[in-house]
Amino acid sequence: MQQRNLGSSGLRVSVVGLGCNNFGARLDAEATRRVVHAALDLGVTLFDTADVYGRPVRHGSSEEFLGAALGPRRKDIVLATKFGMEMDGDPEKQGASRRYIMAAVEASLRRLGTDWIDLYQVHRFDPRTPLEETVRALDDLIRQGKVRYVGVSNFAAWQVADAVWTARSLGCHGFVSCQDEYSLLVRAPEKELIPAMQAHGLGLLPYFPLASGLLTGKYRRNRPLPEKARLTTTQRLADTFLTERNWEITERLADFCERRGRSLLELAFSWLLARPTVASVIAGASTPEQVAQNIKATEWALTAEEMAEVDAITGGEAPPARRAPPPAR
Repeated sequence: MQQRNLGSSGLRVSVVGLGCNNFGARLDAEATRRVVHAALDLGVTLFDTADVYGRPVRHGSSEEFLGAALGPRRKDIVLATKFGMEMDGDPEKQGASRRYIMAAVEASLRRLGTDWIDLYQVHRFDPRTPLEETVRALDDLIRQGKVRYVGVSNFAAWQVADAVWTARSLGCHGFVSCQDEYSLLVRAPEKELIPAMQAHGLGLLPYFPLASGLLTGKYRRNRPLPEKARLTTTQRLADTFLTERNWEITERLADFCERRGRSLLELAFSWLLARPTVASVIAGASTPEQVAQNIKATEWALTAEEMAEVDAITGGEAPPARRAPPPAR
């Protein structure tokens, strides 16, 4: 498995990461163990979860199941989790205040059965808490050895830039990554977020790389949806992804792949890994077979001409020229 640095940091991650949002919700402890062990055996080193994963069954169960499945192999991987979204239906259990961060990290460490978290991510921007407070609290966790690196998720470009400069101005450890939705069908990060990340040396961890399954190739317009599939069972996601625009783009991408003897799955992963700032693609899996498929899908080395054709189909634009990050101050 190829490894890449996460942004300009020294943290190395596998180009395919395992998204653990199915654990505790769609998968029980034994099914989780099978998926985790398959990923480990295939060379996946980045495992990404969050304290809220496991809902609607039980918040925190993803961390619990993942920690139990990893066991002594925890030391061999990059363990990433997130905090900040509402836990257990309690509006006081959320946000990025010092008080909440200190409680949230201890709860995650306990559920994961570990002494440290490799990448601790703010799950969403907290408008109620000054960034200075959040940055200083996370810096303290790094200095205490409970956290190795910190990142953000679902931040706007201006919020990312503000967070980077806040950390630098305070002399604190800075953020190394952004985790955001990005795929052939969702290219909004290219307008402002990715240029901001390039300017500040952050790495991108895309989630929903398959548009909740639409880019797997198993969905067909005007045909019955696959049984028990995510877009079949989750109306909110179906309303988001099963649009006329997305059907049209997906069909044209399928034709593009068919002419080359490739699959949509291969295109979705390989295209993301050819994009600027992308370090690892966060992909969920419900079976060991899906883990293997996701990893194999990264083997297509797209040419410049193929990338340009995909841009024409999806309506995207070529990324701006990479700029060196500004010097620390």
